[in-house]
Amino acid sequence: MNSLDENGNAMAGMANMANQPVLLLALSALWGASYAFIKVGVETIPPVTLIAARTLIAGAILVAVLRLRGLGLPADRRIWERFALQACLNSVVPFTLIAWAEQTTDAGLATILNSTSPIFAFLLTAALTRHEAVTGRKLFGVAAGLIGTCLIVGVEALGGFGHEMGAQLAIVAATLCYAGAAIFSKSFRGLDPMIPAAGSLVSGAMVLVPASLIVDRPWTLAPSATSVLALLALSVFSTAVAFVIYFRLVQTLGSVGTTAQAYLRVPIGVAIGVLFLGETLSSTAWAGLACVVVGVVAMTMPARKLG
Repeated sequence: MNSLDENGNAMAGMANMANQPVLLLALSALWGASYAFIKVGVETIPPVTLIAARTLIAGAILVAVLRLRGLGLPADRRIWERFALQACLNSVVPFTLIAWAEQTTDAGLATILNSTSPIFAFLLTAALTRHEAVTGRKLFGVAAGLIGTCLIVGVEALGGFGHEMGAQLAIVAATLCYAGAAIFSKSFRGLDPMIPAAGSLVSGAMVLVPASLIVDRPWTLAPSATSVLALLALSVFSTAVAFVIYFRLVQTLGSVGTTAQAYLRVPIGVAIGVLFLGETLSSTAWAGLACVVVGVVAMTMPARKLG
């Protein structure tokens, strides 16, 4: 029986390892698309209301799916306190900051600034939490991914740096929140990934909906159909689905490895432009894509076990 259990565990582990690259790509695509959805959404929906609706819709979807699966959210107050902290780090603060910043910040520069979450996750892990191994390979991956991101987006994207310093600092603050969220997410080990995803979104909505009612008086707004569609896509795909994938990856891939999706968003966005918009890649962009791939592999490759 023990050998059968060990074989079953080994097969499950191999299946998880095989699924990780696919899930990481899916998360990168879903969160990479969120910037476009936000850009369209804030054209006629104020940032606080957009993000309040995003968390409310996504949270409601996940709660409904949990009930269909015969599961429910826990009643333990201490877990809800953790959900609330996770919501602040992963949705309430960063979602709002990015939505506000995207009203004035160029997409290229925003991509560079927001792709630095692996760096913050690595530094926080090395300096404070030490909850997973800090290796030279991961440090190399962090550096290679950042260099690749800059090469893909292009040095000219840095031309606007400093012109909208407040918005740019807001994106950096959001990125730091994402790094902290990836580390704190490890505390939900053992829970079905959909439970912390739903719990944190519900907690976020409890903060953001009252703020929206006070700040924006949403009943007075007249959003365009395009903005509403962008909001729905943002809520369903880039939030509800993405959060479930995110919490699963944090448990199986680790905090630093999961933040590697911040780098992958850039080549995915470029690929969309090449395939659907007829854009072309420069030689530096191809070099940057190679750096990103190398960096992500370095950060996500499982450590070899001796013996």
